[in-house]
Amino acid sequence: MAGTAGTPGTPRVLRAMNDRAALDLLLEHGPLSRTRIGKLTGLSKPTASQLLARLEAAGLVLATGTTEGRPGPSAQLYEVNPAAGHAAGLDVTPQRILAAVADITGRTIGRHELPTPGRRTGTPVVQQVTDALDGAVKAAGLARDDIHRLVIGTPGAFDPTTGRLRYASHLPGWHSPTLLDELAAALPMPFEYENDVNLVALAEQRLGAARGHADFVLLWNQEGLGAALVLGGRLHRGWTGGAGEVGFLPVPGTPLVRQVTKANSGGYQELAGSQAVPRLARELGIEDVPPGPYAEAAAELVARAAQADDDAHRQLLRTYATRLATGLASLVSVLDPELVVLSGAALASGGEPLRALVQAELEELAASRPRLVVGDVREHPVLRGALESALATTRDEVFDTSR
Repeated sequence: MAGTAGTPGTPRVLRAMNDRAALDLLLEHGPLSRTRIGKLTGLSKPTASQLLARLEAAGLVLATGTTEGRPGPSAQLYEVNPAAGHAAGLDVTPQRILAAVADITGRTIGRHELPTPGRRTGTPVVQQVTDALDGAVKAAGLARDDIHRLVIGTPGAFDPTTGRLRYASHLPGWHSPTLLDELAAALPMPFEYENDVNLVALAEQRLGAARGHADFVLLWNQEGLGAALVLGGRLHRGWTGGAGEVGFLPVPGTPLVRQVTKANSGGYQELAGSQAVPRLARELGIEDVPPGPYAEAAAELVARAAQADDDAHRQLLRTYATRLATGLASLVSVLDPELVVLSGAALASGGEPLRALVQAELEELAASRPRLVVGDVREHPVLRGALESALATTRDEVFDTSR
């Protein structure tokens, strides 16, 4: 591997670059032989051997079996040592905190769910966070000190100038201006915080439908309607962290609401959010509207409409697609993304029938025509994104052999 322009070409730096390239290949491909690593990195066999010996001595790789079923002598295989580092992620909603721990290969090795029943709980937020984290750490068979980094995903965003959580009035206990300082004092590892929908976009960018795409919008519809914006390969958060809070977006078809953060109604959320789907179903004469939380009811209704062949359900899917495309048209007109990823239960449950309808509507409402896809990361995507974010920094620290 050659050094890039502006990189000092010292032997130590070049060795570190080759080490990282080999580790990244092992993460991507799984166990590899010395010969295969040499071919993929462009290193000679002796240099590849020295590299692997160095990484094995540092505890970063392990010898793991040999090649079998191929002509010629078997070759030693190497893999990243899963115990070289650990990261944790938290997915916070008003109902619960879901925590998980992953080893450095990305494999989840411990998970814990802590119910947080709204304003009725008397447990301070800092204790909720540490209890949820400790539950996942215990499930992983580790101690807190084994965790290199934690990423916490919440609705809304912490304002970088005030430290207060904004755009998430429905998350009780999280709005103290001293909360981040209190968490820093209680947690023994570095932590970061990120908007939950941004983390879903990160999961799709690393593992799912947006791999290989540098400019895309992710539209999320579950308990709330939001978007994540990835521009030039990087998340765009905005000045206060509020980029993508499209639930407040004024759109045709809903009353114009002023003081939207206080009213917490109106706009795109009222037109196409999950709570609009059961209401629309009743207006269309669909009688068996599921009871319970509206996010779950919406997902069930959309899934049913995507498969049904009666007029009422077909109209439900068409109307919902038009409403979704109405807000998307504004985003697409301003950002001109390469790709739009539909995610969250109320969107993913519609599958290809809903995606095709939204695509057709959007092509009539917007000048640019991005490709629409349904997200691939379905199981706890916020948590998966938090883990991927924490792992990226952990790998940078653990894999740095130049020190």
